[in-house]
Amino acid sequence: MKTRIYIYTKFTLLLGLAMLTATSCEREISDEAVPATFNSSGEIFTDSPVGLTDDFFVSFDPNVGANTEGFGTDDNVSYEGSTSIRIDVPAADDPSGGFIGGIFRDRGEGRDLSGYDALTFWAKGSTTGTIGIVGFGTDFLEGKYPSGRPNMQLTTDWKKYVIPISDPSKLTQEKGLFLFSAGGLDIIDNIPNGNEIGWTFWMDEIRFEKLGNIGQSRPMIFNGQDVNEDVFTGTQIFLNDLVQSFQLGTGEVVTVGPSYNYYTFSSSDSSVINADNIELDQFGNPFLTVLSAGSAKISATLNGVSAEGSYTANSLGSFETAPDPIKPQSDVISIFSDSYTSVADLNPAAFNDDNVVISVPIANGNQYISYENLNFVGVGWDGTVNASPMTHLHVDVQLTSDGAKNFIVELIDFGANDTNDGLGGTDDSAGGYLVPSSQLVKDSWVGIDIPLTAFNRPTGGGGAGRPNINNIGLVVFVSTSVDSYLIDNIYFYK
Repeated sequence: MKTRIYIYTKFTLLLGLAMLTATSCEREISDEAVPATFNSSGEIFTDSPVGLTDDFFVSFDPNVGANTEGFGTDDNVSYEGSTSIRIDVPAADDPSGGFIGGIFRDRGEGRDLSGYDALTFWAKGSTTGTIGIVGFGTDFLEGKYPSGRPNMQLTTDWKKYVIPISDPSKLTQEKGLFLFSAGGLDIIDNIPNGNEIGWTFWMDEIRFEKLGNIGQSRPMIFNGQDVNEDVFTGTQIFLNDLVQSFQLGTGEVVTVGPSYNYYTFSSSDSSVINADNIELDQFGNPFLTVLSAGSAKISATLNGVSAEGSYTANSLGSFETAPDPIKPQSDVISIFSDSYTSVADLNPAAFNDDNVVISVPIANGNQYISYENLNFVGVGWDGTVNASPMTHLHVDVQLTSDGAKNFIVELIDFGANDTNDGLGGTDDSAGGYLVPSSQLVKDSWVGIDIPLTAFNRPTGGGGAGRPNINNIGLVVFVSTSVDSYLIDNIYFYK
């Protein structure tokens, strides 16, 4: 049986930073307790900050590339009154940070925003540009209800922007009153490539409002898809693919990304998946854990509206992970393994055929890589490794599809200049090794140990075989028969 593992991969840096949340403990309230009331003012910035902390802008962490120098006010430009907020967005290569963003936080105990239905503000840019995300609910403390509108397009003229609130009744004590994040512009390419240039935009008249003309709420989970997957006990089902659209009074449809805390999740079988037990990974991403064999359907509502999309988990029971390596760390250079300290910033799809389905599931606390419909894929990382002290490459492989078995492992060395220049007439070199089909066993882990001297097969990218091993930058997997595989424990050893 072909097994497919579902996992939601991490979203973009700007959105990820903006939507990080922390769990908060809710205290039980006695029958005699009188609920506290909080400031219900919706004003955030009108010529000056309203009820915000003295240093009302709190930047994202500079350690992750946030620029703290481009935020200020402008007494020469405003939509109304005399002053606006001015944001000088840095270029991608700015030494002080390649993007800018942060939050405005309430000075007191938080505000009661339950009487409003939207966050609004006016904005314009020095050129037509896009703000990565604008929203509210993130306070860098214990904010439970962040929400944001991604990819807001600005023009050079003042325009009013609206961010609907997913469920105002949740916002009875909100400290995170405003959030934004923006990066540089690239007029040629829509994909971040490091060539983005700086630009400027202004914001004014930031407030929460009761517009009364926001309708047709359309919440979704799993991006509105009905997902049906085979999984294993211990698999983590991530709940990050959450969106909600609204129609404004103008007819414009806007989409926000609400926190999972706005939703009420349910499971058709709590013994298989308990929808009440939502956990967070180290990055703040929410997930549910498969508890046992069986089938369970996850659905949700938001503010009384049924969410489109669902997730049906067909649990096959316990998943057998690859055997734990026994070689000491001192004899190993690890590329991918939970048992060792591995290379930094691993990318299991540095390049790949468009038809391959790639995921990095977790079962029983162990990560592995899943490649479905594999033709070719390159595993990359930050920098290169010198494998010359080593003698072998080890890979744990599990074939998960029927039919032909053709699996090739390739090494690409970036050469003395330590740079990926391609294999045509440069100092880069590459070679491959064809794993004998007799070694591959369907639905069973097999340890493949390849002498580094055995990578003598020419590669499809132009490698002649017998690569140098002083600056290995890529491990490539090829299956000319387009099979599906699970991969774990990629490491060099001696």
